[in-house]
Amino acid sequence: MSRPQLKKRLGQHHLRQGSLCQPLVDFLEPAGSKVVEIGLGGGVLTAELLEAQATVVAWEVDYEWAFSIRQNPALQAAAVVVGDALAIPWQLLPPGTLAAGNLPYQISTALIARLLPHWQVIPKACFLVQWEVADRLRATPGDGDYGALSILTAARAEVAVLSRVARAAFHPPPKVDGAFVGLTLGKPPLPEAEMGAFTDTVRLAFAQRRKMLRNSLAARWGRTAASRAIESVGLDSRSRAEELYLGDFLALHEALRRGSGDLIPGGG
Repeated sequence: MSRPQLKKRLGQHHLRQGSLCQPLVDFLEPAGSKVVEIGLGGGVLTAELLEAQATVVAWEVDYEWAFSIRQNPALQAAAVVVGDALAIPWQLLPPGTLAAGNLPYQISTALIARLLPHWQVIPKACFLVQWEVADRLRATPGDGDYGALSILTAARAEVAVLSRVARAAFHPPPKVDGAFVGLTLGKPPLPEAEMGAFTDTVRLAFAQRRKMLRNSLAARWGRTAASRAIESVGLDSRSRAEELYLGDFLALHEALRRGSGDLIPGGG
């Protein structure tokens, strides 16, 4: 049976060799665990997970590729769901479920952001992403790729870049290299009910990177309240978001919350 064509609009770049997935398998240690695989594509990663004695539930948005994989006798132990991975109900999965996948560029950050709050269900995840996404996930203050994604990921997970994957390892080759990124999820530093408001604060701070923090935050809090909060936590009044660590953002968020009297700033 001939295989379907790869679809550029879906960001389909399939791995050529299963051996390249070994860093992911080593990180997840999936034997005996359920693994939700995002985008099974040509089944290369699926085969490696099954070989490692995982129970695989693979989500594939492209029904042609899903059907093709179902015809492969070596992969029939995997359950296949035809659907959008951004709609996965992570909260309904059994605790201890793992997540893996070769993520298309256009959904990688959105999917990771949706996964991170479910640390009580998903203790570990490992994805193959574009190198620039890996840089954004692990960036620290002073790095050019440091931004809201870096902070919000650090608040919920430990990030490890496991290996670089050359663009020639994919079919068709993308324009950039990829990287396997391991995420160890954990309890956030604030109550879950406040994390949405904290997320709003961080995103607002990075909305206009060249602006000083007091000017960025003024859009929500007003210039006087923003300046007062920044100074109350010992930050320079001319600070920019790209200079702050996670702890700085947590302190600043609390100062803004106290100053306004809101229980959940930005909520409702």
